Amino acid sequence: MLRNLGLTRDFARVVVFCGHGSAVTNNPLKAGFDCGACGGHSGEPNARIAADLLEDGAVRAGLAERGIVIPSDTLFVAGLHVTTTDEVRLFPPRRAEHDHGRDLMRLNEHLAAASAATRQERSTRLQGQTERDLLRRCRDWSEVRPEWALAGNQAFIVGPREATSSVNLAGRVFLHSYDESRDPTGNVLELILTAPMVVANWINLQYYASTVDNVAFGSGDKAIHNVVGQIGILQGNGGDLATGLAWQSVHDGERLQHAPRRLSVIVHARRSRIQAVIEKHELVSQLAGNGWLTLVAIDQGRAYRWTAGAGWVLEREPERLNDSVTDSEVQLEAVQAEH
Repeated sequence: MLRNLGLTRDFARVVVFCGHGSAVTNNPLKAGFDCGACGGHSGEPNARIAADLLEDGAVRAGLAERGIVIPSDTLFVAGLHVTTTDEVRLFPPRRAEHDHGRDLMRLNEHLAAASAATRQERSTRLQGQTERDLLRRCRDWSEVRPEWALAGNQAFIVGPREATSSVNLAGRVFLHSYDESRDPTGNVLELILTAPMVVANWINLQYYASTVDNVAFGSGDKAIHNVVGQIGILQGNGGDLATGLAWQSVHDGERLQHAPRRLSVIVHARRSRIQAVIEKHELVSQLAGNGWLTLVAIDQGRAYRWTAGAGWVLEREPERLNDSVTDSEVQLEAVQAEH
C-alpha cells in the first residue's frame, strides 16, 4: 500500500488516510455520490483500516525489515471527506497516548479553513446560493440537487503534485500522485493504469452517457423516481428500469453542469513504460486504442498522444522543456478543444 502511494520515506509527524462519502437525505442515487472504487460505498472503513494497520508495532517492525522505516513520532490518522459539505472529519487515532495534540489541532484548523474556502467557491456554481444554503441542501429531504458530485470531470493526471499545484483545474480533474523515479520496476504505474484509471473512466462515461442521452442511459426526472428494490429506478409507475444518473445530476434547470467529454489521461512517465502496460492488458488497450479515452504521455518535457494505428504521436514542442505544469495545462485544453 505504501509503495503504491509513493509513501516510503520522509514521513510527516501526522499522516492522514482520508476516505470520502456523501451525506444526503432521501436520495436513491447516493451510491453514485459515494466512492466508485469502493463499490458505491463510503471510503471511511478503508481509511480506518489503513491507519490502524500502520499504528500497529508489529506491522511497523515488518515494514522496517523490508526497507520502509516509519519514525516513532509519526502518527497515522483516519479521516472522512464529506463531499456534500466539504467537511473533513478526523477520527481519534488508535494510539491513545501521543504528543501530537498541537499538530492535530493545527491540522483541524487548516482543514476547517480549506473546507470553508471550498464551500464558498462551490456556492457560485449553485446559482449564487450562499455557503449556508449549501449546508442546508444536504439536510432537505425534498432537495433534488443535494450536490454536484463529480459532474464536470474531464481528465485524470498521473504525476508529481508539483506538476499541477500552480494550475487552477476548477475541480474537473482526478489527480493521482506518481513519481517515476520511485517506481523502478514500473509495477506502480501498471497498477494505476489498470485500476484507478479504469475507475475514473467508468465515472467519466457514466456522466457522459447520462448527459448525451438521459432517457436511455440516465434515469430522467428525479422528482418522479420510484426505487425498485436496490437495483434501479422507475420513472413514475412504469417503463424501463433506469440505472444511470438523474437529469438533475447533470443539469441545473438552465444549462448543463457536465460537459460530455471523454476522459483525457495525462501520464508523466516514459512512453515505453506506458506502452508496456497497454500491450500487456487488453482492457487498457481497448480504452486507449478505441477512443474511449485520450491517453497522453509527458515524456522528457514533450507531450505524446497514443493512437492505435501510429503509436505515439508528438502533440507539440513545449516552449520550455521539462515544464510539466505548462504541459499538463496546455495538453488538457488542447484535448478539450479537439473534442
